[in-house]
Amino acid sequence: MGFPKLTEKSLLLLLAAVQFTHIMDFMILMPLGPQLVRDLGIGPGRFSAIVAAYAISSGIVGLLTAPFIDRFDRRTALLFVYAGFTVGTLACGLAQDANTLMMGRMISGGFGGVATALVLSIVGDVVPPQRRAAAVGVVMTAFSVASALGVPTGLYLASAFDWEAPFLMLAGLASTMWLVAFVGLPSVGGHLEADPKKQTASFIALLKDANAGKALLFYAALVFGHFIIIPLMAQYFVANMGLPEDRVFLVYLIGGVLTVFTAPRIGKLADRFGRVRVLAVLVAVASVVTLAIANGGAMPMWLILLIAAFFFVFASGRFVPGQAIMTLAVPPARRGAFMSLSGCARDVASGAASTASGLIVTADASGRLMGYHWLGWLAVSVSLLALGLARLVRESDQRGSVNS
Repeated sequence: MGFPKLTEKSLLLLLAAVQFTHIMDFMILMPLGPQLVRDLGIGPGRFSAIVAAYAISSGIVGLLTAPFIDRFDRRTALLFVYAGFTVGTLACGLAQDANTLMMGRMISGGFGGVATALVLSIVGDVVPPQRRAAAVGVVMTAFSVASALGVPTGLYLASAFDWEAPFLMLAGLASTMWLVAFVGLPSVGGHLEADPKKQTASFIALLKDANAGKALLFYAALVFGHFIIIPLMAQYFVANMGLPEDRVFLVYLIGGVLTVFTAPRIGKLADRFGRVRVLAVLVAVASVVTLAIANGGAMPMWLILLIAAFFFVFASGRFVPGQAIMTLAVPPARRGAFMSLSGCARDVASGAASTASGLIVTADASGRLMGYHWLGWLAVSVSLLALGLARLVRESDQRGSVNS
């Protein structure tokens, strides 16, 4: 099954391609916000709830599967959940109202979140620690490509046809990538143990692992600090800052192109200078950019795009060293379960952030968003908390911190 001699670089590119479809599915809903609010007749709160449904479903499924995920070959498990994700995305494309769209998002989120955990587990299994951050950077170029190519293409399809079109296109693409993964993904079973009782004991030990708990808190804070301003950002750019709705795609195009180049370099810098040190720089710059966005008013389009580009590079870049820290927090035998739990932490945090943003922000009669500046201050405060927690996480061999 597959090609056991697939090179490390080829395997990372394959995983990045799988991640591309999941990340695009996750991202495409948010820039469609202005169109969905108008076409479905919903407000910021309802839209945020639809965004949160994806994350909440992903968190619940991740939590339920965490005790068992290390009992399966990574290849088999990934192919199964990726098929479920594809079905969920198709359901989104066939939805006709807000309720059925939410149901589709819950299906795709439930399977997609586990798929991401498995992709990162495979990276942790096959790439040694000294190259781990760089490998995460390669896989995370999927985010960049989804931003630069996927989202603008999806927005074009939505404007040319309807909002369902991007999901139908993505379901077809995911079906194709499933076949590619079926052929090209090798077996990854080095983590397997013969005795299921050992698996259960390993999971119980994971739950008692204080270092793993610190890592999960760190990641949840990092996600919340990032995601609190994301769901309504496209609407804020349009309604408050004056970006034309038909130019929203430029935010993702420019940001995505830049991060294609910066994400791998951030990974190399993190491997060279220390993951926490690089994370600290990224958090500092991202905090300034976040406040500039959340407190910004009407401004020229070129300035909006410039600020948004900085946000993509530095705010999204925080997850390169952040993911590397997570993959080093537990030994390989527990990594699949731990990455599932980290997916739960991510999804609970992003779902809570989406819900909070919908509760805090309202729209006035003209459509302008009110209270968005509070999201910026929340984002910065929680991001600084995440940085403090990162300094407490140690490598699984206990010989040094992740900063060493």
